[in-house]
Amino acid sequence: MARTTYQDLLDAGVHFGHLTRKWDPKMSQYIFMERNGIHIIDLNKTLTKVEEAAAAIKQIVKSGRKVLFVATKKQAKDIVAEYAKGVNMPFITERWLGGMLTNFATVRKSIKKMSNIDKLTKDGTYSNLSKKERLMIQRERIKLETLLGGIADLNRLPAALFLIDVKKEHIAVSEALKLNIPTFAMVDTNSDPSNIDFPIPANDDATKSISLITGIIIQAIVEGLDERKREKEDEAEKEAAVAKAKADAPEAAPVDRAPAAEGKRTRKVAVEADAAVEDTTPTAESTEE
Repeated sequence: MARTTYQDLLDAGVHFGHLTRKWDPKMSQYIFMERNGIHIIDLNKTLTKVEEAAAAIKQIVKSGRKVLFVATKKQAKDIVAEYAKGVNMPFITERWLGGMLTNFATVRKSIKKMSNIDKLTKDGTYSNLSKKERLMIQRERIKLETLLGGIADLNRLPAALFLIDVKKEHIAVSEALKLNIPTFAMVDTNSDPSNIDFPIPANDDATKSISLITGIIIQAIVEGLDERKREKEDEAEKEAAVAKAKADAPEAAPVDRAPAAEGKRTRKVAVEADAAVEDTTPTAESTEE
């Protein structure tokens, strides 16, 4: 079943591109026509591409990995943050720090620093500091939360990136390219889709368009999470059934080792009897005497 329809895309304004003079020639395959100096995106190709992207993201999430959402433009940040929080996925909506992926170890140190500040407030150490020190720590905590709060639970590199406006997020795209991390993105007529693994031709400026495309991706993530949960439950049921079958199985009858023991005793008696016979047999010397 399709996750969206042609009419839904049309109503959300997904088909509106940029001015013809701002276009990127590499987007020509996704452009339907030009009207009043504006390029119109081919929604048939948008439908196909969004289905491909949703199916791929579903498989990534089903395997237990994370998808990082990146949207720092004003129109998209609140929409993306709300959607990502709903499915417990990491997100960046303020500013992409250079090296966030390629220098991920350093970023993790900054996240750890944020958690250490939280520990200070809980164990009472924070209240023992001077007013100036508390103010400095509080400002640093707010700054870290703003920049890195969305990836606080990200313990390893994400399995994929979903981006709004690849032209604005070109640093994130280049870092993902270096690390061979798959990229999913909304690409407008002024963008270069050649470096994106799963481009979705769509208007990346209108809030309705952003909300619709992001919602489709979120729906695929929810499906992947549900299937993963069901698979785990099925595995648990199978393991429980196997354990129950082993517990209910009748115990093996004990092996009767009495005959073997009896045989050993018989052989022992025979050996002792032979030894007694040898002791009573007269030797040659005793005969001569």
